[in-house]
Formats: sequence, structure tokens, C-alpha cells
Amino acid sequence: MDTKYKAEPYRIKVVEPIKETTKEKRIELLQNAGYNPFTLRSEDVYIDLLTDSGTGAMSDKQWGALMQGDEAYAGSRSFYRLEGVVKHITNYKHFIPVHQGRGAEQVVIPLLTKHDKMTFISNMHFDTTKAHVELAGARAIDCVIEACYDTKTYHPFKGNFDLDKLKHLIEERGADNIGGIIMTITNNSAGGQPVSMANLKATAKIANAYHIPILIDGARYAENAYFIKQREKGYEDKSILEIAQETFALADIFLMSAKKDGLSNIGGLIAIKDDEALFQACQSRVVPLEGFPTYGGMTGRDMEALAVGLQEALEEDYLSHRIDQVRYLGDRLKAMNIPIQWPTGGHAVFVDGKAFAPHIPFDQFPAQSIVNQLYIESGVRAVEIGSLLLGRDPDTKENIDTPLQLVRLTIPRRTYTQNHLDVVAEGMKKVYQNREQLKGLSFTYEPKILRHFTAKLKPL
Repeated sequence: MDTKYKAEPYRIKVVEPIKETTKEKRIELLQNAGYNPFTLRSEDVYIDLLTDSGTGAMSDKQWGALMQGDEAYAGSRSFYRLEGVVKHITNYKHFIPVHQGRGAEQVVIPLLTKHDKMTFISNMHFDTTKAHVELAGARAIDCVIEACYDTKTYHPFKGNFDLDKLKHLIEERGADNIGGIIMTITNNSAGGQPVSMANLKATAKIANAYHIPILIDGARYAENAYFIKQREKGYEDKSILEIAQETFALADIFLMSAKKDGLSNIGGLIAIKDDEALFQACQSRVVPLEGFPTYGGMTGRDMEALAVGLQEALEEDYLSHRIDQVRYLGDRLKAMNIPIQWPTGGHAVFVDGKAFAPHIPFDQFPAQSIVNQLYIESGVRAVEIGSLLLGRDPDTKENIDTPLQLVRLTIPRRTYTQNHLDVVAEGMKKVYQNREQLKGLSFTYEPKILRHFTAKLKPL
């Protein structure tokens, strides 16, 4: 047995059958899906690496907690249990549950958009965050270090803010025109890359100097804390909880899709450090958008499961195996000379689609072409993180180019084994061996918002 990678810190006691289809059948299924794997039926997918959002396995303790759910419309004891866990982890005064991360965004971001032509600055906005910023009438600007775009070169914290660029953007646009600075941890669009504590502190110092609110988009905050412990001097002896609490102390607002580091199938949260007025405004918006403030679109049983999951996600044994699963798949692909974002991040391996298929222009979506061929070859469903996801510039309406045309092989938590990841690697190897035959794609249907979810495409 290869002991380079940590074994699963759990036993499997419930299984779900999966099935393979034939290559010929998958060609037909993909064509019917408009060459967009989002619209495939899950039963037609062999290994599903589309996302890690709500797709993981819950523990026996979480399943037991489900039976304790209090489904009262208001004042549920399940809410107060979850509130206690969130406050313990964050040390924030206020908490509101929501059904998932985008529920938190639709509540908070418009309240921070005080007037027209405001800007939000992030190390990198993810898709729904960017969409909610633009829906609020603001603009989203990314401000990540240049090392992020060099997929071949090792950097321990490729998700970091570019501090000089951040200061320049604030001075250029005016502090009163910045709705918030969003710390995305880990930095998903950069390749699941972590952000160092030193960089978070420096970013907070800049934001505080200009009196700009700081938001943590922390769907994977526990994974980020683990990387800090592993890679940043001075944190090797601190617990994951201590590192997380130090992180939260730097911000004013915490938005979370709890379907990631909450280890749950549904759920999200808004936590506010001490701004009473903002909390009351959020409570008012939650009622028509998500539900009463003590359930926010969640059932009592789901709040119970989330309360347990948030604590389990801070366990170092779990995180060590979680990160090692990603590293294992990355090492396998790297050994095959398949270009990936290096080092691997916390929740996925990101294949460099631009280096993989340089003959396909950005606006013909090279990474999407790879995603589709991977499904055809192996039944593995991945997702594009590139120009298709980024959409069009809200002002010029042109497709947005990006140096990072990535294929995200997203590993659900506590779900697949090493053998499953071997299947993924072998499937990607087949696609890479015939990469010159990959063709670009064009739209047959293009939605105006978050187009990658429901678009229909065709090969050129």
C-alpha cells in the first residue's frame, strides 16, 4: 500500500450503486444535453465530479442529528443549536441561516451597494458572487496575485490578494465607491488555492484604513485553515479552530455555502460580527427571500445535521485525508504530463485547459471541450471554470477572456475511493492523448445570467 497518502479516517456503512454506460450511449446523451454536462441526468454519470457542493456523504452522527430536528416555524431549538456552533467558530454576535450560499449573497450584497457604479473587490469572485454583485448594479473586480496565473510554478498561497493592486484600485475608484472587499477562501476560481494568514491580515489592514467592509466568502474556510497550518510558519502548532477564529476576527461579515465545509447536503449562513443595523436589515430581507430568520429556508433536521457537520469539518484527520485525495489525483495527472494548476488546492484538481488545448480560442471554450470529451471517454462529469463560466462583460457584452481556462475535477467529501480517482485519471489520459482532435463550441442557447448552468452548445 502506498503510504504517501492518508487512508480514509472512516468506515463505509452505506453504499449507493452507480453504473457505467457505453461510449456510444454517452455520445448520444451528451448531444441531447446540448453539450453541457450540467443538464445530464445523474443516473447517466459514472463518477460525478461536477461539484463538491452538497454532494458529499454525511456521517452517522449527522444522520442521527436529523432525527432531532425541531420543525417549528419560529424559534426552533435546531436553530439555536446551529447558532451556538456558528458563534463558537466565528465569535460573531449575529447569525442568520439561509438555504445555501447564494441565498446569503442575495440578502447581503444589495445592502452594501449604496449607490450606482459601486465596486466589489475580491481575490477572485466565484460565479454566483459575481452574478449577485452585478444584479445589485455594482461591478466585480478580481485582484489576485500574478503567480495564480502561472499554473506550472509552485506557490504555497496562489489565492492571495495582490496588495499593491488592491490599494491602487481603492485609490482609483474611491473608498466610498467600494461596497466591500471579499476574501474568497479557498480561492475557487484560482484552482482551489489557499490564502495565507499574512495576506489576509495585510488585506484587512488596507480595508480598515479606508473603512471598507470586509466579507469572507468562506465555503471552504476549514480547508484554507488546514493549508495555513501546513504551509505558513507560526501556525504548525495551532488547531484548525484557532486558525479559523483568527481568520474570522479579520472580517465584518461571513457568508457561507455550508454545502462545502459544512459537510451537509443543503444550507448556508450569514454571520455578522457586531453591526446591529446591518443584522436587522438582513433579517428584514431574509423574510421575503429565504424565510423566517430562525429557519431561513432550511428544515430543522437540516440545521441539526449542519451543526454537526461544521464541527466535523474542523477535524484534522478528516482534512488531512480530504486534501490528500485531491493531491493523489493531481499527482497522477502530473505524472502523465497533463497540465494542472500546481500545487493542487483543497477541493479539486484543476486541469489547465489553455495548455491542454491551445488550438481552441478562449471564446470557443477549450475547457468545456475537454469536459465533454472526458464524459464521452469515461462517464466522468467535470465542470468548466473559464470563459464560459465568466460570461460576458456587463458593459461591452463581449466574452471575457481569462488566462485560466480550467477543468475542475471536483471531489465530493467522503464519497469516492482511490480506485474511482484512478478511473478519472485514466479517462483524462485518453482525452489528452487525442487532444488535437478536440473542437471548440458555440452557443445554440445562451442565458443572460450564469449561462454555464443551462446553456446549450454545439461543436464547431
